Amino acid sequence: MRWIFPFSNEKKVMERIDIKSLNLEELTAQLKELGLPAFRAKQIYQWVHEKLVASFDDMTNLSKGLRDQLKERYELITLQIVDVRISQIDGTRKYLFGLPDGHIIESVLMKYKHGNSVCISSQVGCRMGCRFCASTLDGLERNLRPSEMLDQIYRIQTDLGERVSNVVVMGSGEPMDNYDNLIRFIHLLTDEHGLNISQRNITVSTCGIVPGILQLAEEDLQITLALSLHAPNDEVRKTLMPVANKYKLVDILAACHQYFVKTGRRLTFEYSLVSGVNDNLDEAKALTSLLKNMHGHVNLIPVNPIKERDYRQSDRKAIEAFKSYLEKNGINVTVRREMGRDINGACGQLRKSFLEEESKGGI
Repeated sequence: MRWIFPFSNEKKVMERIDIKSLNLEELTAQLKELGLPAFRAKQIYQWVHEKLVASFDDMTNLSKGLRDQLKERYELITLQIVDVRISQIDGTRKYLFGLPDGHIIESVLMKYKHGNSVCISSQVGCRMGCRFCASTLDGLERNLRPSEMLDQIYRIQTDLGERVSNVVVMGSGEPMDNYDNLIRFIHLLTDEHGLNISQRNITVSTCGIVPGILQLAEEDLQITLALSLHAPNDEVRKTLMPVANKYKLVDILAACHQYFVKTGRRLTFEYSLVSGVNDNLDEAKALTSLLKNMHGHVNLIPVNPIKERDYRQSDRKAIEAFKSYLEKNGINVTVRREMGRDINGACGQLRKSFLEEESKGGI
């Protein structure tokens, strides 16, 4: 049984315009066609992107007639919270959201001293096939719209009652595989008339889609690009990430360098440590050689085990030895703090377990 979005009429929804995915200029032009003045567009845009209302009926300074008119012409995508898990270890919150078509996605809120950070999904599922990631186990269902990416942040900020200051597009899905919606999402999220989150507080992670990286470099954005690297050579990388069969590391790193040249933004290289696969000193040496002339830092990630794979997390001694070797050879490196381990905090784990329970009739 698929989770059902309450009160939805999927056919009717698809015929209406997704108002949350429109920028202010587009909304102003559309309302002008209806004979409405520009200030109405600013009012409505503020309700949607600053006050984060869940329905047109919440727009209390609009007449009932205008609210009804908006309902007929537009859909206001609002995700439904299906489940929230709160870590007893570090306060991390894992959200399951229901989409209007019945699909389920997940997001993570992480609380740091510098502010609240949200990791969002960009697709329902993923087709990249990375072997250490639970979100790809059932393949790709569909892309998320800009509104559906935004509303993960909007619902979390509303539920928490605190401002979200940092956003990471590193949840389920490959952002470069949903490129146009990603770019629109970034512009809406950083719009001065909305949440106005700084571009420098946004990170987009990719498994290495070279054309997407090169295109992103030309967008005149100041976001951080993170590369899911996970291996120091193509041979090892192919065992972990099928995308390595299409794009070679030399080409991926050349694209990353171009991103730095165009934007001046240092890159992050994500490296999940898998016991016995990519965590020995030979790999550390090869990684040092690979990245010595790159502008960025390495983020070592102790891999979260998933039951469908037999990968194990590297032990603390191996992690520290790997980190120490990189540091001694001039590579900026950090070890990511594990967060939400007690609530299926890794990418795709909670959604996967929910869908399994649902298929058994337990939900």
